[in-house]
Amino acid sequence: MSNAAVDAFMAGVKAKNPEQKEFHQAVHEVVESLMPVLDKHPEYRKAKVLERIVEPERVIIFRVPWVDDAGEVQVNRGMRVEFNSAIGPYKGGLRFHPSVNLGIIKFLGFEQVFKNGLTTLPIGGGKGGSDFDPKGKSDLEVMRFCQSFMSELFRHIGADVDVPAGDIGVGGREIGFMFGQYKKLTRKFEGVLTGKGLQWGGSLIRPEATGYGQVYFADEMLKTRGESFKGKTVVVSGSGNVAQYASEKVIALGGKVITLSDSSGYIVDEEGIDAKKLAFVMDLKNNKRGRIKEYVNKYPSAGYHTSDASADHNALWSVKCDVALPAATQNEINANDANNLVKNGCVCVSEGANMPSTPEAVNVFIESKTLYGPGKAANAGGVAVSGLEMSQNSMRLAWSREEVDQKLHGIMQSIHKACIETAEAYGTPGNYVNGANIAGFLKVADSMMAQGVV
Repeated sequence: MSNAAVDAFMAGVKAKNPEQKEFHQAVHEVVESLMPVLDKHPEYRKAKVLERIVEPERVIIFRVPWVDDAGEVQVNRGMRVEFNSAIGPYKGGLRFHPSVNLGIIKFLGFEQVFKNGLTTLPIGGGKGGSDFDPKGKSDLEVMRFCQSFMSELFRHIGADVDVPAGDIGVGGREIGFMFGQYKKLTRKFEGVLTGKGLQWGGSLIRPEATGYGQVYFADEMLKTRGESFKGKTVVVSGSGNVAQYASEKVIALGGKVITLSDSSGYIVDEEGIDAKKLAFVMDLKNNKRGRIKEYVNKYPSAGYHTSDASADHNALWSVKCDVALPAATQNEINANDANNLVKNGCVCVSEGANMPSTPEAVNVFIESKTLYGPGKAANAGGVAVSGLEMSQNSMRLAWSREEVDQKLHGIMQSIHKACIETAEAYGTPGNYVNGANIAGFLKVADSMMAQGVV
């Protein structure tokens, strides 16, 4: 497929899916990577695999009415995109955030198809969520919303059909409320949601999995140049689940984390965020649901910087570092940010968030030979342990923390190996973007071919 063919294909995608810019971006990146695959395997083109793989198998959109603490009726929109089930039940998180729209959920679901294909586990791709904002809501308001949301979603999911997990705005509290409602409506206690509490079917290491996996993947990339995290200065964005546990693992491997952020701004602690300071952040964000600027009240030697949405760059990525771990949200690193990272000596970028780098930023990383782990590979640890949670639920048992962590580490090493070997096989050695896209695609495409035109 030539550049002209890519443009023609994308024109069709955009015509069918207008105003869904994040989805367009995700599809374009994958289609570009697949050019040598389609040249080598004309049977994929004949079977219209690419045309089928960009079209979700099912899109469900529904009303979510609920009553707030003041007695006012509120109405949100819920959705689930069941994208591809060629290799297993749909699997992917639920996101509760005001920015949620169909384009964002489709981009996330599309990415999930390839990410799940890389994990070595039998799970398809899906994603869902709502424009509901849990921030500032009481526990009772969140419960009422989650129960209303699940009162519709329960018809479309199941342990062997579609197994949602958490994402931004959906943690253990929300998963618990939704599982309770699912159980009440279906009278089934099954592994339908992952990220559950340990006492009722959850897996050890699941909260840590995305952040740990992000760091394991970065560590594998560093090893290709004979390096490690020991003594490295690390910049992390975000301060939620992924950022917290990525920081924890970096500290364990001998690196020094110096930044964390939220939507208001970021902190820089040149002395390093050690285990004690990280425990403070975890309590602040997970229990008190506070803002990261409160860190400097506790540790005044650190600095706090307010975000400037009007700037042409994110100042966080101007902080000098050896390794960057974006763990906040999509498109948080633009070309200016990427250039700043490279200029300041960053040698490795591993994505914990989904698609946090713009296409222009990705080009900067690839052209500068920066070790760059795209989200669909580097942050696959979360869904990998979700898959392991499904396995434990099916077998009615629970593995130890060490067993799950060992399996997670092995999966991330396998993903890294697949990316390296596939990139090499298709003529772009060291290009993790091509390696991840092609390796994930091949597993899904071959399964689709075997199952006929369905």
